[in-house]
Amino acid sequence: MSATRIAYLVGSYPAVSHTFIAREVEGLRARGVDVHTVSVRRTPPEQLLTDADRRAAEETSVILPPDPRQLAGAHLRTLLRRPRRYLSTLALAARLSPGGARAGLWQLFYFAEAILLAERLRRRGIRHVHAHFANVATAVALLVAHLGERDGCTWSFTMHGPTEFDDVTRYALAEKVRRARFVACIGDYCRSQLMKLTPPDQWDKLEIVHCGVDPDRFAAVDRAERANGHLHVLCVGRLVPDKGQALLVEAIAAMRARGRDVTATLVGDGPDRPALEAAARPLDGAVELAGAVGQDRIRELYADADVFCLPSFAEGVPVVLMEAMATGLPVVTTRIMGIPELVEDGRAGLLVRPGRPDDLASALERLAGDPEGRAAMGRAGRDRVAADYDIARSVEALHTAFERHL
Repeated sequence: MSATRIAYLVGSYPAVSHTFIAREVEGLRARGVDVHTVSVRRTPPEQLLTDADRRAAEETSVILPPDPRQLAGAHLRTLLRRPRRYLSTLALAARLSPGGARAGLWQLFYFAEAILLAERLRRRGIRHVHAHFANVATAVALLVAHLGERDGCTWSFTMHGPTEFDDVTRYALAEKVRRARFVACIGDYCRSQLMKLTPPDQWDKLEIVHCGVDPDRFAAVDRAERANGHLHVLCVGRLVPDKGQALLVEAIAAMRARGRDVTATLVGDGPDRPALEAAARPLDGAVELAGAVGQDRIRELYADADVFCLPSFAEGVPVVLMEAMATGLPVVTTRIMGIPELVEDGRAGLLVRPGRPDDLASALERLAGDPEGRAAMGRAGRDRVAADYDIARSVEALHTAFERHL
Protein backbone atom coordinates (compact mmCIF):
# COMPACT_ATOMS: atom_id res chain seq x y z
CA MET A 1 0.00 0.00 0.00
CA SER A 2 1.43 3.35 -0.99
CA ALA A 3 -0.04 5.26 1.94
CA THR A 4 1.67 3.41 4.79
CA ARG A 5 1.63 6.68 6.74
CA ILE A 6 -1.61 8.60 7.01
CA ALA A 7 -3.13 11.20 9.28
CA TYR A 8 -6.58 10.59 10.76
CA LEU A 9 -8.29 13.94 11.34
CA VAL A 10 -11.40 14.33 13.51
CA GLY A 11 -13.05 17.40 15.00
CA SER A 12 -12.73 15.97 18.50
CA TYR A 13 -10.81 12.77 19.22
CA PRO A 14 -11.04 10.63 21.23
CA ALA A 15 -14.72 11.06 22.12
CA VAL A 16 -17.31 8.87 23.79
CA SER A 17 -19.41 8.90 20.60
CA HIS A 18 -16.42 8.09 18.34
CA THR A 19 -15.39 4.68 19.66
CA PHE A 20 -15.88 3.21 16.17
CA ILE A 21 -13.09 5.50 14.91
CA ALA A 22 -10.77 4.15 17.59
CA ARG A 23 -11.59 0.61 16.46
CA GLU A 24 -10.85 1.61 12.87
CA VAL A 25 -7.49 3.13 13.83
CA GLU A 26 -6.61 0.05 15.84
CA GLY A 27 -7.50 -2.22 12.92
CA LEU A 28 -5.48 -0.24 10.38
CA ARG A 29 -2.46 -0.23 12.65
CA ALA A 30 -2.76 -3.99 13.00
CA ARG A 31 -2.48 -4.14 9.20
CA GLY A 32 0.77 -2.21 9.25
CA VAL A 33 -0.55 1.27 8.48
CA ASP A 34 1.16 4.06 10.44
CA VAL A 35 -1.85 6.11 11.58
CA HIS A 36 -1.18 9.52 13.13
CA THR A 37 -4.33 10.73 14.88
CA VAL A 38 -5.10 14.46 14.87
CA SER A 39 -7.90 16.29 16.67
CA VAL A 40 -8.98 19.80 15.74
CA ARG A 41 -10.01 20.50 19.35
CA ARG A 42 -8.66 19.00 22.55
CA THR A 43 -11.07 16.62 24.26
CA PRO A 44 -11.81 17.86 27.81
CA PRO A 45 -10.27 15.55 30.44
CA GLU A 46 -13.65 14.85 32.06
CA GLN A 47 -14.83 13.35 28.76
CA LEU A 48 -12.02 10.80 28.67
CA LEU A 49 -13.94 8.01 30.39
CA THR A 50 -11.63 5.01 29.99
CA ASP A 51 -7.92 4.22 30.11
CA ALA A 52 -8.04 3.60 26.36
CA ASP A 53 -9.47 7.10 25.84
CA ARG A 54 -6.71 8.64 27.92
CA ARG A 55 -3.99 6.74 26.05
CA ALA A 56 -5.48 7.81 22.71
CA ALA A 57 -5.55 11.43 23.87
CA GLU A 58 -1.88 11.31 24.81
CA GLU A 59 -0.81 10.13 21.36
CA THR A 60 -3.13 12.45 19.41
CA SER A 61 -1.90 15.78 18.01
CA VAL A 62 -4.18 18.74 18.71
CA ILE A 63 -4.53 21.83 16.51
CA LEU A 64 -6.58 24.09 18.80
CA PRO A 65 -5.72 26.07 20.74
CA PRO A 66 -2.44 26.69 18.86
CA ASP A 67 0.75 28.23 20.18
CA PRO A 68 0.61 31.74 18.63
CA ARG A 69 4.30 31.64 17.74
CA GLN A 70 3.98 28.24 16.04
CA LEU A 71 0.92 29.40 14.13
CA ALA A 72 2.54 32.63 12.95
CA GLY A 73 5.77 30.83 12.09
CA ALA A 74 4.01 28.17 10.03
CA HIS A 75 2.15 30.82 8.02
CA LEU A 76 5.24 32.95 7.47
CA ARG A 77 7.37 30.01 6.36
CA THR A 78 4.66 28.71 4.03
CA LEU A 79 4.09 32.14 2.51
CA LEU A 80 7.82 32.64 1.86
CA ARG A 81 8.39 29.12 0.54
CA ARG A 82 5.43 28.93 -1.82
CA PRO A 83 3.55 32.23 -1.96
CA ARG A 84 1.30 31.35 -4.88
CA ARG A 85 0.11 28.12 -3.30
CA TYR A 86 -0.44 29.87 0.03
CA LEU A 87 -2.61 32.52 -1.61
CA SER A 88 -4.52 30.04 -3.78
CA THR A 89 -5.32 28.01 -0.66
CA LEU A 90 -6.58 31.14 1.03
CA ALA A 91 -8.69 31.93 -2.03
CA LEU A 92 -10.09 28.38 -2.04
CA ALA A 93 -11.05 28.69 1.62
CA ALA A 94 -12.92 31.90 0.84
CA ARG A 95 -14.61 30.31 -2.19
CA LEU A 96 -15.94 27.44 -0.12
CA SER A 97 -17.79 29.77 2.23
CA PRO A 98 -21.58 29.39 1.92
CA GLY A 99 -21.91 33.14 2.34
CA GLY A 100 -22.23 35.58 5.20
CA ALA A 101 -19.68 37.22 7.47
CA ARG A 102 -19.75 34.49 10.12
CA ALA A 103 -19.26 31.68 7.63
CA GLY A 104 -16.45 33.60 5.95
CA LEU A 105 -14.72 34.06 9.29
CA TRP A 106 -14.92 30.31 9.99
CA GLN A 107 -13.32 29.60 6.62
CA LEU A 108 -10.39 31.83 7.64
CA PHE A 109 -10.08 29.78 10.82
CA TYR A 110 -10.01 26.57 8.76
CA PHE A 111 -7.31 28.09 6.54
CA ALA A 112 -5.21 29.05 9.56
CA GLU A 113 -5.56 25.54 11.01
CA ALA A 114 -4.74 23.90 7.68
CA ILE A 115 -1.45 25.76 7.27
CA LEU A 116 -0.35 24.72 10.76
CA LEU A 117 -1.37 21.09 10.24
CA ALA A 118 0.23 20.92 6.79
CA GLU A 119 3.59 21.92 8.20
CA ARG A 120 3.35 19.33 10.98
CA LEU A 121 2.46 16.57 8.54
CA ARG A 122 5.20 17.57 6.11
CA ARG A 123 7.77 17.23 8.89
CA ARG A 124 6.43 13.74 9.66
CA GLY A 125 6.48 12.71 6.01
CA ILE A 126 2.71 12.21 5.90
CA ARG A 127 1.10 12.91 2.52
CA HIS A 128 -2.43 11.64 2.99
CA VAL A 129 -5.13 12.87 5.36
CA HIS A 130 -8.31 10.92 6.07
CA ALA A 131 -11.05 12.89 7.83
CA HIS A 132 -14.17 11.71 9.61
CA PHE A 133 -17.44 13.67 9.30
CA ALA A 134 -18.08 16.28 6.61
CA ASN A 135 -17.61 19.26 8.90
CA VAL A 136 -14.54 21.08 10.21
CA ALA A 137 -12.26 18.06 9.75
CA THR A 138 -13.01 17.76 6.04
CA ALA A 139 -12.77 21.54 5.55
CA VAL A 140 -9.26 21.51 7.00
CA ALA A 141 -8.18 18.30 5.24
CA LEU A 142 -9.29 19.64 1.85
CA LEU A 143 -7.16 22.76 2.31
CA VAL A 144 -4.16 20.77 3.54
CA ALA A 145 -4.29 18.61 0.40
CA HIS A 146 -4.68 21.63 -1.89
CA LEU A 147 -1.70 23.34 -0.31
CA GLY A 148 0.52 20.27 -0.77
CA GLU A 149 -0.93 19.04 -4.05
CA ARG A 150 2.33 19.50 -5.98
CA ASP A 151 4.11 17.41 -3.35
CA GLY A 152 1.68 14.55 -3.82
CA CYS A 153 -0.58 15.33 -0.89
CA THR A 154 -4.06 13.80 -1.06
CA TRP A 155 -7.08 13.42 1.17
CA SER A 156 -10.19 11.32 1.66
CA PHE A 157 -13.04 11.26 4.13
CA THR A 158 -15.70 9.11 5.73
CA MET A 159 -19.21 10.40 5.15
CA HIS A 160 -21.66 9.71 7.95
CA GLY A 161 -24.61 12.08 7.77
CA PRO A 162 -27.39 12.72 8.24
CA THR A 163 -26.82 16.27 9.57
CA GLU A 164 -24.74 17.35 6.59
CA PHE A 165 -27.47 16.28 4.16
CA ASP A 166 -29.77 18.93 5.65
CA ASP A 167 -27.60 21.69 4.18
CA VAL A 168 -25.38 20.39 1.40
CA THR A 169 -24.38 23.94 0.38
CA ARG A 170 -23.15 24.91 3.83
CA TYR A 171 -21.01 21.78 4.03
CA ALA A 172 -19.86 22.04 0.38
CA LEU A 173 -20.47 18.32 -0.09
CA ALA A 174 -20.30 18.31 -3.89
CA GLU A 175 -16.96 20.13 -3.88
CA LYS A 176 -15.56 17.89 -1.18
CA VAL A 177 -16.47 14.77 -3.12
CA ARG A 178 -14.93 16.24 -6.28
CA ARG A 179 -11.64 17.06 -4.57
CA ALA A 180 -11.31 13.96 -2.38
CA ARG A 181 -9.40 10.95 -3.65
CA PHE A 182 -12.27 8.77 -2.39
CA VAL A 183 -15.18 8.88 0.05
CA ALA A 184 -15.95 6.08 2.49
CA CYS A 185 -19.76 6.00 2.77
CA ILE A 186 -21.12 4.19 5.83
CA GLY A 187 -24.06 2.71 3.90
CA ASP A 188 -26.18 2.73 0.79
CA TYR A 189 -28.44 5.57 1.96
CA CYS A 190 -25.38 7.72 2.64
CA ARG A 191 -23.86 6.89 -0.74
CA SER A 192 -27.10 7.63 -2.57
CA GLN A 193 -27.28 11.11 -1.05
CA LEU A 194 -23.81 11.89 -2.39
CA MET A 195 -24.69 10.40 -5.76
CA LYS A 196 -27.44 13.03 -6.03
CA LEU A 197 -24.79 15.75 -5.74
CA THR A 198 -22.12 14.39 -8.06
CA PRO A 199 -21.94 13.39 -11.75
CA PRO A 200 -21.87 9.68 -12.61
CA ASP A 201 -18.20 9.77 -13.57
CA GLN A 202 -17.38 10.39 -9.88
CA TRP A 203 -19.53 7.62 -8.42
CA ASP A 204 -16.68 5.13 -8.51
CA LYS A 205 -14.91 7.06 -5.75
CA LEU A 206 -17.90 6.55 -3.42
CA GLU A 207 -16.92 3.40 -1.53
CA ILE A 208 -19.16 1.53 0.93
CA VAL A 209 -17.27 1.10 4.19
CA HIS A 210 -19.51 0.15 7.09
CA CYS A 211 -18.80 1.27 10.60
CA GLY A 212 -18.30 -1.84 12.66
CA VAL A 213 -17.98 -3.49 16.04
CA ASP A 214 -15.98 -6.40 17.38
CA PRO A 215 -18.50 -9.20 18.05
CA ASP A 216 -16.06 -10.75 20.52
CA ARG A 217 -15.99 -7.60 22.66
CA PHE A 218 -19.78 -7.46 22.66
CA ALA A 219 -20.40 -11.09 23.45
CA ALA A 220 -23.88 -12.61 23.27
CA VAL A 221 -25.73 -12.61 26.61
CA ASP A 222 -28.11 -15.38 27.70
CA ARG A 223 -31.29 -13.65 28.90
CA ALA A 224 -33.49 -16.78 28.98
CA GLU A 225 -33.99 -16.69 32.75
CA ARG A 226 -35.57 -13.25 32.65
CA ALA A 227 -38.98 -14.29 31.32
CA ASN A 228 -40.67 -12.91 34.44
CA GLY A 229 -42.88 -10.21 32.98
CA HIS A 230 -40.51 -7.32 33.71
CA LEU A 231 -39.01 -5.48 30.73
CA HIS A 232 -35.94 -3.28 31.01
CA VAL A 233 -35.30 -0.99 28.02
CA LEU A 234 -31.93 0.57 27.21
CA CYS A 235 -31.34 3.64 25.04
CA VAL A 236 -27.83 4.92 24.26
CA GLY A 237 -27.22 8.22 22.49
CA ARG A 238 -26.49 11.89 22.90
CA LEU A 239 -29.35 13.72 24.61
CA VAL A 240 -30.21 15.90 21.64
CA PRO A 241 -33.46 16.42 19.73
CA ASP A 242 -32.40 14.16 16.83
CA LYS A 243 -32.37 11.09 19.07
CA GLY A 244 -36.00 11.43 20.20
CA GLN A 245 -35.55 10.14 23.76
CA ALA A 246 -38.58 12.16 24.89
CA LEU A 247 -40.73 9.78 22.84
CA LEU A 248 -39.33 6.81 24.73
CA VAL A 249 -40.11 8.43 28.09
CA GLU A 250 -43.66 9.05 26.88
CA ALA A 251 -43.97 5.44 25.71
CA ILE A 252 -42.73 4.12 29.06
CA ALA A 253 -45.28 6.30 30.87
CA ALA A 254 -48.08 4.97 28.65
CA MET A 255 -47.04 1.35 29.23
CA ARG A 256 -46.88 1.80 33.00
CA ALA A 257 -50.29 3.47 32.96
CA ARG A 258 -51.60 0.26 31.37
CA GLY A 259 -50.06 -1.83 34.13
CA ARG A 260 -46.87 -2.97 32.39
CA ASP A 261 -43.83 -3.60 34.59
CA VAL A 262 -41.31 -1.68 32.47
CA THR A 263 -38.25 0.44 33.25
CA ALA A 264 -35.72 2.23 31.10
CA THR A 265 -32.15 3.52 31.27
CA LEU A 266 -31.06 6.42 29.08
CA VAL A 267 -27.29 6.56 28.56
CA GLY A 268 -25.71 9.74 27.23
CA ASP A 269 -25.52 13.43 27.93
CA GLY A 270 -26.43 16.62 26.13
CA PRO A 271 -28.63 19.71 26.11
CA ASP A 272 -31.90 17.77 26.36
CA ARG A 273 -31.03 16.30 29.76
CA PRO A 274 -32.96 18.83 31.95
CA ALA A 275 -36.15 18.38 29.89
CA LEU A 276 -35.82 14.59 29.98
CA GLU A 277 -35.24 14.62 33.73
CA ALA A 278 -38.39 16.69 34.16
CA ALA A 279 -40.39 14.31 31.97
CA ALA A 280 -39.10 11.26 33.86
CA ARG A 281 -39.66 12.68 37.36
CA PRO A 282 -43.37 11.67 37.63
CA LEU A 283 -42.44 8.05 36.81
CA ASP A 284 -40.90 7.51 40.28
CA GLY A 285 -37.55 6.17 39.14
CA ALA A 286 -38.84 4.00 36.29
CA VAL A 287 -36.64 5.99 33.88
CA GLU A 288 -32.99 6.46 34.87
CA LEU A 289 -30.66 8.96 33.18
CA ALA A 290 -27.24 7.39 33.60
CA GLY A 291 -25.16 10.09 31.86
CA ALA A 292 -22.28 9.35 29.53
CA VAL A 293 -20.41 6.10 30.17
CA GLY A 294 -17.29 4.55 28.71
CA GLN A 295 -16.90 1.34 26.76
CA ASP A 296 -15.82 -0.53 29.91
CA ARG A 297 -19.28 -0.03 31.45
CA ILE A 298 -21.52 0.05 28.41
CA ARG A 299 -21.24 -3.71 27.94
CA GLU A 300 -22.69 -4.23 31.42
CA LEU A 301 -25.65 -2.03 30.55
CA TYR A 302 -26.31 -3.99 27.36
CA ALA A 303 -26.16 -7.21 29.38
CA ASP A 304 -28.68 -5.91 31.94
CA ALA A 305 -31.24 -4.86 29.30
CA ASP A 306 -34.02 -6.88 27.69
CA VAL A 307 -34.65 -4.59 24.71
CA PHE A 308 -32.71 -1.76 23.07
CA CYS A 309 -34.67 1.24 21.82
CA LEU A 310 -33.48 4.08 19.57
CA PRO A 311 -36.41 6.39 18.66
CA SER A 312 -34.36 8.73 16.44
CA PHE A 313 -35.65 11.23 13.89
CA ALA A 314 -32.43 11.17 11.84
CA GLU A 315 -29.63 8.58 11.66
CA GLY A 316 -26.99 7.12 9.42
CA VAL A 317 -26.38 3.51 10.42
CA PRO A 318 -26.06 3.74 14.22
CA VAL A 319 -23.14 1.95 15.84
CA VAL A 320 -25.06 1.65 19.11
CA LEU A 321 -27.59 -0.56 17.30
CA MET A 322 -24.72 -2.76 16.12
CA GLU A 323 -23.35 -3.03 19.66
CA ALA A 324 -26.76 -3.90 21.10
CA MET A 325 -27.46 -6.47 18.41
CA ALA A 326 -24.03 -8.05 18.89
CA THR A 327 -24.97 -8.80 22.52
CA GLY A 328 -28.18 -10.47 21.39
CA LEU A 329 -30.54 -7.62 22.26
CA PRO A 330 -33.67 -7.24 20.13
CA VAL A 331 -34.08 -3.64 19.01
CA VAL A 332 -36.97 -1.25 18.56
CA THR A 333 -36.08 1.69 16.35
CA THR A 334 -37.42 3.95 13.62
CA ARG A 335 -37.84 3.16 9.95
CA ILE A 336 -35.67 6.01 8.67
CA MET A 337 -32.62 6.66 6.49
CA GLY A 338 -29.92 4.01 6.89
CA ILE A 339 -31.45 2.05 9.78
CA PRO A 340 -33.32 -0.52 7.59
CA GLU A 341 -29.98 -1.45 6.04
CA LEU A 342 -29.02 -2.88 9.43
CA VAL A 343 -32.33 -3.88 11.03
CA GLU A 344 -34.76 -6.08 9.13
CA ASP A 345 -38.21 -5.48 10.54
CA GLY A 346 -39.55 -8.52 12.38
CA ARG A 347 -36.24 -10.37 12.25
CA ALA A 348 -33.63 -8.58 14.39
CA GLY A 349 -36.16 -6.19 15.88
CA LEU A 350 -39.11 -3.98 15.15
CA LEU A 351 -39.16 -0.84 13.02
CA VAL A 352 -41.74 1.84 13.83
CA ARG A 353 -42.83 5.12 12.33
CA PRO A 354 -40.75 8.07 13.54
CA GLY A 355 -42.32 10.54 15.95
CA ARG A 356 -44.92 8.04 17.22
CA PRO A 357 -44.73 7.21 20.95
CA ASP A 358 -47.83 5.02 20.52
CA ASP A 359 -45.96 2.90 17.96
CA LEU A 360 -42.98 2.66 20.31
CA ALA A 361 -45.18 1.56 23.20
CA SER A 362 -46.97 -1.02 21.03
CA ALA A 363 -43.68 -2.49 19.78
CA LEU A 364 -42.22 -2.65 23.29
CA GLU A 365 -45.39 -4.26 24.65
CA ARG A 366 -45.27 -6.84 21.89
CA LEU A 367 -41.74 -7.80 22.89
CA ALA A 368 -42.55 -7.68 26.61
CA GLY A 369 -45.08 -10.48 26.12
CA ASP A 370 -42.85 -12.62 23.91
CA PRO A 371 -39.57 -13.63 25.59
CA GLU A 372 -38.99 -16.40 23.06
CA GLY A 373 -39.46 -13.92 20.23
CA ARG A 374 -36.99 -11.55 21.88
CA ALA A 375 -34.40 -14.31 22.07
CA ALA A 376 -34.91 -15.26 18.41
CA MET A 377 -34.58 -11.62 17.32
CA GLY A 378 -31.47 -11.29 19.44
CA ARG A 379 -29.84 -14.26 17.74
CA ALA A 380 -30.75 -12.94 14.28
CA GLY A 381 -29.38 -9.51 15.15
CA ARG A 382 -26.06 -10.89 16.31
CA ASP A 383 -25.78 -12.97 13.14
CA ARG A 384 -26.48 -9.84 11.06
CA VAL A 385 -23.75 -7.84 12.77
CA ALA A 386 -21.24 -10.67 12.56
CA ALA A 387 -21.92 -11.12 8.85
CA ASP A 388 -21.80 -7.50 7.64
CA TYR A 389 -20.72 -5.14 10.44
CA ASP A 390 -17.71 -6.87 11.95
CA ILE A 391 -14.98 -4.24 12.41
CA ALA A 392 -12.44 -6.61 10.84
CA ARG A 393 -14.36 -6.56 7.55
CA SER A 394 -14.87 -2.80 7.78
CA VAL A 395 -11.14 -2.22 8.20
CA GLU A 396 -10.42 -4.58 5.32
CA ALA A 397 -12.79 -2.59 3.09
CA LEU A 398 -11.19 0.71 4.11
CA HIS A 399 -7.68 -0.66 3.64
CA THR A 400 -8.66 -1.86 0.18
CA ALA A 401 -10.03 1.59 -0.64
CA PHE A 402 -6.72 3.18 0.34
CA GLU A 403 -4.86 0.75 -1.87
CA ARG A 404 -7.22 1.27 -4.80
CA HIS A 405 -7.31 5.06 -4.79
CA LEU A 406 -3.89 6.19 -3.59
